[in-house]
Amino acid sequence: MKIATWNVNSIRTRKQHVIDWLSANPVDVLCLQETKVIDKDFPREPFESLGYQVYISGQKAYNGVAIFSKQPMTDVSAGFTPVLGQELAEEFDEQKRVIAGVIENVRIINLYVPNGASLDSDKYIYKLRWLKKLREYLAKIILSSSHELCICGDFNIALEDRDIHDPMGKENHIMSSPDERQALESVLELGLKDAFRKFTEEGGHYSWWDYRAGGFARNRGWRIDHLYLTPGLFDRAINCTIDKEPRKQEQPSDHTPVIVEL
Repeated sequence: MKIATWNVNSIRTRKQHVIDWLSANPVDVLCLQETKVIDKDFPREPFESLGYQVYISGQKAYNGVAIFSKQPMTDVSAGFTPVLGQELAEEFDEQKRVIAGVIENVRIINLYVPNGASLDSDKYIYKLRWLKKLREYLAKIILSSSHELCICGDFNIALEDRDIHDPMGKENHIMSSPDERQALESVLELGLKDAFRKFTEEGGHYSWWDYRAGGFARNRGWRIDHLYLTPGLFDRAINCTIDKEPRKQEQPSDHTPVIVEL
């Protein structure tokens, strides 16, 4: 089974890019972030025509997540609320950032973690609170579920210095500050492992490049799109790669797909 994650930065803008990529790379599951469209306007038909079941949770112009699956998924849910309850989760579910479902005894959880804007922003505080809520959500799932987990998406955090082209000043930079890294480490302490690092130890491999200053051409990137697996699934992983080809297209997303093969 192949599972891919890709922040497409608007599914309607990048629709043909995704169609072309899936035609060339017919993965079993594709998790998308930043779809930026309400559910009724999501362009389902082209992907259904490729043989995918389409599961979506979107909002206008911002955020939004989706899962395309070759096989029907069970126990599909959106947001933290189905697991944590409305009282604990409603505030965080106003933004559409979480969608999950089960396929072949694997629960796939697709996330779009808040960016945080800057370290002195209220959005940064919200990001840290959101990550704390994510830990509560995953802890309850792990406690109550018999499924292996694949938690994937745009985490907006480079966990280690080797995940950044130039880590100088990282402690003062959004996506690499100590508090963000510690918040993600706390999530991973639930027993999750980085699929990409099972196969690739060196730095220089990135999944996001800023549109500005020739970021992609100069490979001035960050690895912020991740696939984290529970131990049983991690043992089954036989490859995990970053496909840079879509980033070479005209008007691409600033992210590119990451794929794990089980």
